[in-house]
Amino acid sequence: MVIAVLGAGAWGGALAIQLARAGCEVRLWTHNQDAAAQMHATRSIRQLPNCLLPESMQITAELSAAVSAVDGVLIAVPSHAFSALLQQLIPLSLPTQLAWATKGFDPVYHHLLHQRVASELPQVIGTVLSGPTFASEVAIGLPTAMVAASKQVQAAEWWAKCLHSTTFRVYTNDDVLGVEIGGALKNVMAIAAGISDGLGFGANARAALVSRALAEVMRLGACLGAKPDTFMGLAGLGDLVLTCTDDQSRNRRFGLALAAGQSVSEAEFSIGTVEGVAAVKSVVVLAKHHQLDMPIAQAVYAVIKGKITPRDAVAQLLARAPKAERQ
Repeated sequence: MVIAVLGAGAWGGALAIQLARAGCEVRLWTHNQDAAAQMHATRSIRQLPNCLLPESMQITAELSAAVSAVDGVLIAVPSHAFSALLQQLIPLSLPTQLAWATKGFDPVYHHLLHQRVASELPQVIGTVLSGPTFASEVAIGLPTAMVAASKQVQAAEWWAKCLHSTTFRVYTNDDVLGVEIGGALKNVMAIAAGISDGLGFGANARAALVSRALAEVMRLGACLGAKPDTFMGLAGLGDLVLTCTDDQSRNRRFGLALAAGQSVSEAEFSIGTVEGVAAVKSVVVLAKHHQLDMPIAQAVYAVIKGKITPRDAVAQLLARAPKAERQ
């Protein structure tokens, strides 16, 4: 199979390496001509300094060349660039198989990404790839499992076969909505976990926060029509635990930085793209629209907007009135 991977950051690069490892012919696209030349010369990606790109992998900054006569297209750009890239793809000749490994919301419409794909590229078969994955570990071939979700099971199975190797297993799912909600909200919750740990509140508080974070994810999922079982799997609980507890997570490190007294801009400058910062506004907008109680997400949003301090946010969460756990 010939696959075009659109987005040459850490995640796009790791998935491109994995696809090549699994036997696919890969074209890796970046929007930056200088970056493409540098990657071609060094056979490496700046964000993955210890990993070499296979000599067989093509690297290009020409989008039309990247997607010409391929069997599948995999998008791995940040959420804020997702819709703009879809619009660039509209006039091009695309295969029917299109997947994305981007996690988040459209920042303008507050839509989940499958909604943008359906709107901009209705002719393609959409598949979302998600789950508990760090790019650096995928790139070097450490054991990993993730989920491919599509409304057409054959599409999910197609991508699972393309990615499968002895160290990389892909499970299929038909709940696109649930998989995307899990992938987007875990970034917000990881910011909260980083704040809690950064303030020294300990393992008990972290476990409680992750448990209640899952309840919030499931609350929004139920309201939007996702399947509850999805949140007990890799794209829900698995991704949430990974992102909330390991310092490879940018979102967790962002929370740690806020707890240490850094401003939002300082933390983002030192860490890079933090998907939870963009996602939390959409979560709060959706919660308000559907009249949902999502206190952790709302507290994270208040901290990012400078309305309360990280310590006050945690104090407010702890001061909430007792209630039944299932609520």
